[in-house]
Amino acid sequence: MSLYYQNKKNDQLWMRCALSLAKCAETKGEVPVGAVLVLEGQKIGEGYNSSISSKDPTAHAEIIALRLGGKKIGNYRINGAVMYVTLEPCVMCTGAMVHARINRIVFGAKEGKTILSGASSYVLNYPNINHSIILCSGVLENACTSQVQAFFHRKRASKIKY
Repeated sequence: MSLYYQNKKNDQLWMRCALSLAKCAETKGEVPVGAVLVLEGQKIGEGYNSSISSKDPTAHAEIIALRLGGKKIGNYRINGAVMYVTLEPCVMCTGAMVHARINRIVFGAKEGKTILSGASSYVLNYPNINHSIILCSGVLENACTSQVQAFFHRKRASKIKY
């Protein structure tokens, strides 16, 4: 399910913040993914991929943003929040957002190269899912896609493992 922007101006503003965070990940040799968690117009959490540097397979941008957001509001349920992320969330991250009870996921680039392509839609459309999340794709899609593609192009060209 893909919806057009609910608020194009705000969605683009927060996605630009996520793109900036993704750049931080890239400078550390991580896959450039950034995430911003917003509640009632205020940023309550943010993160960027750090699985490699932290040696933690769960250190995805979205998980870090959720952890910070939960601590900030003092609750593991983050009802009404919106997650802005530069790349389509994986199954783990989507599941965590379901458990956090966020309202909306807004992402830029589609995960089109792996078996996880469309994972967020699959999880959110699962018949027995206990919470519904609005999924909005394609916000600043070109910028988000270019950032990820350029990273992997450079990695392949330099033959450095990631």
